[in-house]
Amino acid sequence: MMAKQSIFFAFILFVCLIFTAEANACTSGIFTGKVTADGRPLLWKHRDTGEENNRIQFFKGKKYDFLALVNSPDTTGIAWAGTNSVGFSIMNTASYNLKDDNLKEADKEGELMFDALSECKTLADFEKFLSKRKKPLGVEANFGVTDAEGGAAYYETNNNTFVKVDVNDLKIAPNGYLIYTNFSYTGRADQGMGYIRYNTANEIVAKKSFMHDITPKWIFDNLSRSFYHSLLGFDLKEEGSFIEKYSGWMVDQDFIPRKSSSASVVIQGVKSGENPDMTIMWTILGYPPAGIAVPLWVKAEERQPSFMIRSDNSQNARACDLALILKQKTFPIKRGNGSRYLKFNEIYNSKGEGYMQKLSGPQNEIRLIYSDATERWRREGIDLNELFSLNEKAATVIESAYSESILF
Repeated sequence: MMAKQSIFFAFILFVCLIFTAEANACTSGIFTGKVTADGRPLLWKHRDTGEENNRIQFFKGKKYDFLALVNSPDTTGIAWAGTNSVGFSIMNTASYNLKDDNLKEADKEGELMFDALSECKTLADFEKFLSKRKKPLGVEANFGVTDAEGGAAYYETNNNTFVKVDVNDLKIAPNGYLIYTNFSYTGRADQGMGYIRYNTANEIVAKKSFMHDITPKWIFDNLSRSFYHSLLGFDLKEEGSFIEKYSGWMVDQDFIPRKSSSASVVIQGVKSGENPDMTIMWTILGYPPAGIAVPLWVKAEERQPSFMIRSDNSQNARACDLALILKQKTFPIKRGNGSRYLKFNEIYNSKGEGYMQKLSGPQNEIRLIYSDATERWRREGIDLNELFSLNEKAATVIESAYSESILF
């Protein structure tokens, strides 16, 4: 027990010394069919940003229609992850070691991705898109891209140039996947951010990848909802009873889910020859430990699940609002440095009464609601009436899951 005490007290000191704000500091991964359970590629983005309210929106594009993760106050023109009607999918992480000029124009990643979803079908299209787009691009980012033809790559991009990092290239990604946080492989050495989160995600995935059975559910449960800290070598979910003994509080630093986490998306692509309509955008809104993943299809157009899109009486999504109530319970201190501390036993505890534990059942219900239909649609095509009916069932599960007993 003394050893455990030393580790946790060292952690507190460590954080107080090195704490830095990391808004716009996402964690991501591309997993090719070599390591997934069904041979379909997966594109993962765990989003961190200063805007807590995220929602899903459908757009009619120049060439292709698409679904996008957007900030709730935005109306159009900006996307933070998405997939289109021909199976082209994109997301990004901010990079902090690629910029090679003094230009002030920046933070245009969302605009670039919005336009790419509207115009691109393949990786080759995206490369032409980047080459032809007016410079400076106003970006410093790692763009993760997959398409319906099996393409999978990151594009390390600054104002004027990009470098393609091909996840299908065994010399680059011998294990069939790549993880990115907030530095670029080809950028300036030892600069950038997110190295501890990068190591954390890599360690978790490395233990799983050789089994070739990575799924969207596994990514959400073991990455987006992970409280493992690779540098200090402990997992809060395994040390829950110890944390409870010391009041249940922990410093919020360098875990994958953090106070700045606002959404998590896993876009499940298609196998060669499959209909791109079956690209699925699994999405958690709000705060991933407090949220429930829901599958979304571009084919449904504006008729996406009502709890994932703008509400009738608000610009926010209902699912996001519910998750944020729980997030506020987790970070209740507003004064001074209080926002740097999370009350972890609200999330997870030895009694099994943390909200992440309570939500695991409803999460499985949501997955099962769509499971049989999804396999049938892959053979026969999407039945939109059936999809809309299943969305209504999912809405009932969501509302029931966030009962008064869990919210207050």
